[in-house]
Amino acid sequence: MLDTTPLTSAVDHFADRLRAAPQSRLQRGAAAEALALARELSLRAQRLEDPEAAPREMPDAGMFAAADQITVAARDLALVLKDEGQLAEAVALVAEAQNRAGV
Repeated sequence: MLDTTPLTSAVDHFADRLRAAPQSRLQRGAAAEALALARELSLRAQRLEDPEAAPREMPDAGMFAAADQITVAARDLALVLKDEGQLAEAVALVAEAQNRAGV
């Protein structure tokens, strides 16, 4: 079984930083960056689970839900990751998104 702790730890850190960020930081793009990450992680999970199904886009639940959305999407992905390469890609996505979000 693949140890997905690096992914869940990275996402938990990003989510905590989002929750602690002031509203102005979220409005300046941090929340949008988190939503984009959540959508990408969700899409990857869906493709791994059922490559034949049409992907569903994660809805925009508002800037204050962004931390929860990345957490849920990452945990869904963690359940279906198959190898270390996929895990490393997901962790890199989280780090890049957090860097762009500035939190």
